[in-house]
Amino acid sequence: MAPKTLAEARERLRPYVKKAKGFTGWMAYVHSRRLGPERPWDYMARAKKLVAAASVILDIGTGGGERFGEIIAGYGKRSVATEEWEVNAPIAATHLRPLGADTVRCQSLHLPFTRASFDLVLDRHEELDPAEVTRILRPGATVLTQQVWQHWRELSRFFPRRSNYGDHFHLYQEGFRAAGLAVVDARTSVVPAAYEGLGDFVYMLCIAPWEIPGFDPLGADLEALLDLERELTTTDGLVLSDGSYVIEARKPA
Repeated sequence: MAPKTLAEARERLRPYVKKAKGFTGWMAYVHSRRLGPERPWDYMARAKKLVAAASVILDIGTGGGERFGEIIAGYGKRSVATEEWEVNAPIAATHLRPLGADTVRCQSLHLPFTRASFDLVLDRHEELDPAEVTRILRPGATVLTQQVWQHWRELSRFFPRRSNYGDHFHLYQEGFRAAGLAVVDARTSVVPAAYEGLGDFVYMLCIAPWEIPGFDPLGADLEALLDLERELTTTDGLVLSDGSYVIEARKPA
């Protein structure tokens, strides 16, 4: 590819990279359009139903607290959120404090709570340790998690160094069962989804730096991005897989 073309592509993507540098919270302005059926579950609706019957709840990896704030609106009982990123933790605290929720900055795999502290643990898109979650659940308590899985799986063709987190859909289930929980729901959904163009997708990669270590969209990775654009662009837009799963598990009473 001629240097002039690379230069033009670089300038086309630069505004998206710049915008990503100011990202906080976890409500990105970019959204993909699913081209297949909707997920066969509704995480938000299920979480709200479980919250209505709970007395002490925890949200792991709350981001900026946007989703958890929606879930606990009008709840009025004890609620706690955790967030590890130093940028998001104060944002979450500001957002959730008026709703009566405390925010604790900590790692999601090492929760600073005593045994049997919560009767509901929520986790939307944050890594977890099944044994650690089980430790803080009260008898009869529930954990509900929705995770990204087989998402953007086409990326590996263009970026062999892409992070591989393994089959945590099955690993988490095995971990919960090994810790004594009963898995009452476990479902997956993977469908095509379209982004308006490469710029929007680059923005998403920039705000998810764990996906491609050392991601350099305006430099070393530019040609691979253009290859991806050529191969995956259709009349619907830039199309990649959109995958996730839900697991709900319960501790014996």
